[in-house]
Amino acid sequence: MRIAVFGSPRSPAGHPRIPPGARRAAVAALAAGSLLLSAGCSSNDDSENTQVRPTGAPATAPSAPSSPPSSPPPAKGSVKVVSTLTEGLASPWGLAELPGGDLLVSSRDRRTITRIDGGTGKQTLLGTVPGVSPAGEGGLLGIAVSPAFGTDHLLYAYFTTASDNRIARMRYDGTGRAPGRQLGAPHTILRGIPKGYIHNGGRIAFGPDGMLYAGTGETGQTRELSQDKKSLAGKILRMTPDGRPAPGNPVPGSLMYSYGHRNVQGLAWDGQKRLWASEFGQDTWDELNQIVPGGNYGWPKYEGKVGKAGFVDPVAQWRPSEASPSGIAFARGSIWMAGLRGERLWRIPLSGIPSREPLAAPQSFLRGKYGRLRTVLAAGGDRLWLVTSNTDTRGTPKPGDDRVLVLRVR
Repeated sequence: MRIAVFGSPRSPAGHPRIPPGARRAAVAALAAGSLLLSAGCSSNDDSENTQVRPTGAPATAPSAPSSPPSSPPPAKGSVKVVSTLTEGLASPWGLAELPGGDLLVSSRDRRTITRIDGGTGKQTLLGTVPGVSPAGEGGLLGIAVSPAFGTDHLLYAYFTTASDNRIARMRYDGTGRAPGRQLGAPHTILRGIPKGYIHNGGRIAFGPDGMLYAGTGETGQTRELSQDKKSLAGKILRMTPDGRPAPGNPVPGSLMYSYGHRNVQGLAWDGQKRLWASEFGQDTWDELNQIVPGGNYGWPKYEGKVGKAGFVDPVAQWRPSEASPSGIAFARGSIWMAGLRGERLWRIPLSGIPSREPLAAPQSFLRGKYGRLRTVLAAGGDRLWLVTSNTDTRGTPKPGDDRVLVLRVR
């Protein structure tokens, strides 16, 4: 039963080169290329069949676009750690793929963006993003590659400054420029997202429609901002690549796509182009939500399932000790969700349209084996990239932390 929550906010404790055409279905217009697996394998097929509470459809919510359902995934899946692509990363947060298969990773506290060779794992520093003010959960957070990167060479970043959270884009020029000096000056496309020591949101991603989506937090101080449709806090925002309200948003002229969020941490689209988001709860339930335009996801009045008109229920929910979810990705018919405090990777098999319920109970993998898990990104086919987060001041770093792992999943 969904409950009203009061009190202070909780802050979480917590590849072979892929053939052309196998790029992840969740992100549109990124070019396909080939990837080469780095050496050094280990495997892990263990899973924990922990029951969570799938929830039903919202009592009332706007309709999401639909398309023909695909074949459902198996009820139970598997995860194999194929290799470690790279290691020695400092406070990694955002992860994005370049055309051709190399990766970009942001460092929350060092304010840098680094390129990782998709075959060898070699790291090349692109540069430092000016204006970033790291503190608590704030800093250089999510990054995204322009869908038109082949012509515009633009990177997008969500970051915390001394006064707010904002989104900026910058040109990346790796030809003829020395490492560390390959980023152009950032051009801010959206400013004024409320900031806090915690709950800054930070995930950004381009959707199948070519629009830029951003998940924000409610700062941990003024949680009522989540229900204020005029505030950018506690929302999922949808905008054009230059930061203007996207055509077709629920409120014309507004960036708001959904509201009533506490702290959105992951964004991904499934095979039917439905948007999914992971979200930190407070003391009772963390959530995986299917996002509908204009939907109210309940915070701060409710946490977890409510079953009342006017609010959209989560599709699945977890105790914070099992999750404290961060990034999510869609692959092989399932949502894959990284857990920080929970130190595990969750698989949520989707049953497809029209049902919003998982096909089966979510499974957890890799429990405690790699510590805190921050970001997961579809690598095409049955592959995922998974980023650990043990150097973020809340983990216990081991030799080699932090790292990018290559997974094979089903």
